[in-house]
Amino acid sequence: MAYPRILKHMMLFNEGRAYIGEASAITLPKLSRKIEKWRGAGMDGAVPIDLGMGDEFVLEHGYPGPILQVLRQYGTSATLRFAGSYEQAGRADGIEVYARGLHEEIDGGESKPGELGAFKVKTTLSYYRLEWNGVPVIEIDPINMVLTVNGVDLLAAHRANLGI
Repeated sequence: MAYPRILKHMMLFNEGRAYIGEASAITLPKLSRKIEKWRGAGMDGAVPIDLGMGDEFVLEHGYPGPILQVLRQYGTSATLRFAGSYEQAGRADGIEVYARGLHEEIDGGESKPGELGAFKVKTTLSYYRLEWNGVPVIEIDPINMVLTVNGVDLLAAHRANLGI
C-alpha cells in the first residue's frame, strides 16, 4: 500500500510578494481538453477527437480577510506563483505553479467581528506552468500557441505550419 501525497506547507506569491500567514487556500486550475466524439464512415464506433483546450482555465485563492494588493489589481493582470511542499512516506516533493491572468471575481465574503473572513479570488489564466522538483512538467501558453508536456511541445508543428 502506498502512502498518499499530502500538502504539508504552501506559499502563494503575487507579483513576487509572499503572502506569509495570509493565504489560506488555493484551488489549482483544472487542466481540461475539449473532446468530441467522431464516428465516420466505415467505423464501428466513435473515437475521441481533441479540439484543443477546454474553456475553463481558472486558479482560485482564498484569504481570511481582504488583500489590498489584489484589490488594486482589479481589471489588470496579475502574476501568481504557488509553491507547495508535498510529503509522501517521508519524502518531500516541491510542486510549483506559475500563473498569469486576470482576477475575474473578487468576493469579499462575509465578515464578522472576532472571526476569520472568507476573501476569495478567481483568476482566469492566460499562462500556466507546473514544475515538479524544479523540472517543468506542463506549460500552457494559449496566446503564444504553446503546449509543452514532459518536455515535448505538442503545438510546435502547428506553429511551424502557420509560420509563427
